[in-house]
Amino acid sequence: MADRDTLLTTRQAAELLNLKESTLEQWRWQGKGPQFVKLGRCVRYRRADLEAFTEGNIFRSATEVQPHTEPGGRGGHLRRS
Repeated sequence: MADRDTLLTTRQAAELLNLKESTLEQWRWQGKGPQFVKLGRCVRYRRADLEAFTEGNIFRSATEVQPHTEPGGRGGHLRRS
């Protein structure tokens, strides 16, 4: 499996993003945050999806940031105005 396709646990993903596991868990229920993979009862995150989520949340100014929820729970939890 290529490095970008590596599946990470919630704990590993939280460590990579410097977040609490509970933040990722809340975002999943709210349809926010990075995309995830569901394998039975297990939740995993692809490294590529974590990288895409991070890249999609880069801003130059706080005025660019508007909280929202994407339809279908896709994408990041923030968007550019």
